[in-house]
Amino acid sequence: MTSLATVTLVVVVVIVFLAVTLHVVHQYEKGVVFHFGKVVGEKEPGLVFILPIINVIRKVSFRIVTMPIQSQGIITRDNVSVDVSAVSYYRVVDATKSVIAIENVQEAINQIAQTTLRKVVGQHTLDEMLAETDRINVDIREILDVQTADWGVLVTLVELKDIQLPDTMKRAMARQAEAEREKRAKIIAAEGESLAATALGEASDIMMEHPLALQLRNLQTLIEIGVDKNTTVVFPGPLMSTIQEMGAFLTRETSAIGKLAKPVGSESLSKNVSPGDVEP
Repeated sequence: MTSLATVTLVVVVVIVFLAVTLHVVHQYEKGVVFHFGKVVGEKEPGLVFILPIINVIRKVSFRIVTMPIQSQGIITRDNVSVDVSAVSYYRVVDATKSVIAIENVQEAINQIAQTTLRKVVGQHTLDEMLAETDRINVDIREILDVQTADWGVLVTLVELKDIQLPDTMKRAMARQAEAEREKRAKIIAAEGESLAATALGEASDIMMEHPLALQLRNLQTLIEIGVDKNTTVVFPGPLMSTIQEMGAFLTRETSAIGKLAKPVGSESLSKNVSPGDVEP
């Protein structure tokens, strides 16, 4: 029994020793090794042997971390109060710096991101903030990169997530947008009227040169009205005068044709023979 207890004790001690000396560093991590409190190097992913008490290992993840930035009450440059929230993405690029340069990387980046968000957004007017969001995102990221470089951290992306406006400002912006739409509609209608007037002017010039063109247009309009089988027929005023003109034109043409139809010989005979020349 004594030997069995001894063997059991040895096995337990070995298991405990291996548990405190062997460490697994994952593929997305690196291990920072301290020897009596001094950094002696970094361990790559895999199985790592560390002497207990003498050495200590700190594992650092290199994966991208998503960190939401809490909504911040900000007054813009044109004195409009807004609530802006954002989200930032960062990752550790230097394991040693992230361990020895700062105590808590995530908390530090969260605080500096909130401060930077208030500072950058406060330098812009409301219209600039709404229209130039991409430029504001780039400005915030560049400022964070400069401040976090000494911590071994790289800020990869910052995006404004939500912008909350006061209700009065929302109503004012809605009225402004409506007025802008009405202005555009009136301008487009005026341009259409101008184009239509130009086209009608050109058409009237053509009709002045060709009077019958207007009458043909009137007849075409009557044909379009007759498609619906209406019992009412509309005769434009100029059409009646045109009918009279056409009647006079036909009368003149008929008389001209009648004159041309008289025998030429009889007319010449009547001109050459006088009454005295005719014998009784």
